Amino acid sequence: MTTKELQKHLIHRFPIENEQWEWKEFSHLKHNLKGKEGEDIISYISAISNMKGGSLIIGVKDKTLEITGIQDFYNYTAENIKKSLLETCTNLSSEGLTVTEYITTDTNKIVWVIDIPKHQPRLPVYAHKKLWQRVGDSLVEMRKERLKVILDETVIIDDWSAGIIEDANVTDLDENAILKARKEFIIRNPKYTDEIEQWDNTTFLNKAKLTINGKITNTAMILLGKDESEHYINPSVAKIRWLLRTLTNQDKDFEIFGMPLILTVDDVLVKIRNLKYRYLRDGTLFPHEMLRYEPFSIRELLNNAIAHQDYTKSARINLVEFEDDHLVFTNYGTFIPESVESVVLKDAPEEYYRNLFLVEAMKNLNMIDTQGGGIRKIFNYQRKRFFPMPDYDFNDGKVKVTLTGKIIDENFAKILINNPELNLEDIITLDKVQKNIDIEEAQFLYLRKNKFIEGRKPKIYLSYKVIKPTENEDLMADYVKNKSFDDEYFKKLIVEYIKKQGKTSRKAINKLIIPKLSAVLDEEQKKNKITNFLSTLRMQGKIKSIPGYFWEIV
Repeated sequence: MTTKELQKHLIHRFPIENEQWEWKEFSHLKHNLKGKEGEDIISYISAISNMKGGSLIIGVKDKTLEITGIQDFYNYTAENIKKSLLETCTNLSSEGLTVTEYITTDTNKIVWVIDIPKHQPRLPVYAHKKLWQRVGDSLVEMRKERLKVILDETVIIDDWSAGIIEDANVTDLDENAILKARKEFIIRNPKYTDEIEQWDNTTFLNKAKLTINGKITNTAMILLGKDESEHYINPSVAKIRWLLRTLTNQDKDFEIFGMPLILTVDDVLVKIRNLKYRYLRDGTLFPHEMLRYEPFSIRELLNNAIAHQDYTKSARINLVEFEDDHLVFTNYGTFIPESVESVVLKDAPEEYYRNLFLVEAMKNLNMIDTQGGGIRKIFNYQRKRFFPMPDYDFNDGKVKVTLTGKIIDENFAKILINNPELNLEDIITLDKVQKNIDIEEAQFLYLRKNKFIEGRKPKIYLSYKVIKPTENEDLMADYVKNKSFDDEYFKKLIVEYIKKQGKTSRKAINKLIIPKLSAVLDEEQKKNKITNFLSTLRMQGKIKSIPGYFWEIV
């Protein structure tokens, strides 16, 4: 449609700006969804979602809906912006989140309409680790009364795990699984040690909250049920699929494990080739050895997948092992807390669960920790190995966790070795740097202040003061490559070059200077830097510009 037709269409669909519909030109945000907090796209996404949901129209002037376009947003397309928003806005639901792109036929201007779902019950949406809301035409940090309204929302959850299977009985459960359950129950509940031997299976199952008044629940069946009893939960599925793949993603082996899941977790653990990992520490010729994966971490991640799986999706839990490199755990469902970092750094337990009955039973059987400590332990085990931190991905209605079993960046490992006083929050942030993941402005300033990094966002690198103690020539070479000469050096070089060449084109100056600038600068940043050099020299009266984009000595 033409520019006028598009404007008419938008006015018809969004006739007035309010808490639900926002019109924005965003001419100051050319390269990123993120900018100054409270003024960028993700802040508005958070605010609109935290009210009733609505739409953000980008590429139009405020008040008039005049089409200006967002052609300069070259880092994003309508296809990948949704993924970026879900990664950046914590708790933002993918259901109902759409991005529609309009291109005018007469002026080739692009407009995006982002339809934003209302926040999920009791889960406000964060941007820049803050909550935002709309008050009239203003965007502000969320007020306490609005937050209270969200947190007090009634959450109605149909707990599949508490469902009773009328036709099933204790004989449909696996005896070895029941014995395992009794053993683990006493570890978690030692106060029953003297009396558990007197309990028959029905009494024990009730005490462990696996059954309800002696009736078999879906929880009892998936944790303790015989594999041939799976028909009782049909069409739901209680299976874990293990796959072994090469680093080029070629399948080498697989096996599918069924009920009882309390035993299956150990069966899967046996399949994983948890080989020794060896590396040399500074100052010694003797290699340091450890298992690639802490067994606790594998069990914890599998048990978390069992606890949070949405069994109504009729899907398996998957564990993909990439040879001698990393493990990937996936299950259908969503992660309830505001973020993984809040669980790890604040020891913040979850406040409610999809499978509440299942979670309570797994807690009683010593399978999970409901206080958030299990995930924190996984992060600390990775820290002790100097390995990358676990990666969590909540896209497409799934939880995907990647556990790496090797050092991927020697710089990161040596920082941890030589700086044992670093806290976990610092390590998580440095881990993002080694993985080239964007960090918040406050985190960037903190790392730079403490001499951990140098460079300019988004290209930052480990600083000399961190690398220096390692005395590693390769790391020093990387540092020298990234570190540029100072500005005075380049200005002198330009003056000498123009003196020698006489009238000199900007193209020739670019060809001389660009290869010598820091590798952390992109092409546009390098050209801008040269422009600044030339402007400074001109104002100092050392050179002057002449027609034809040339420069000469004054």
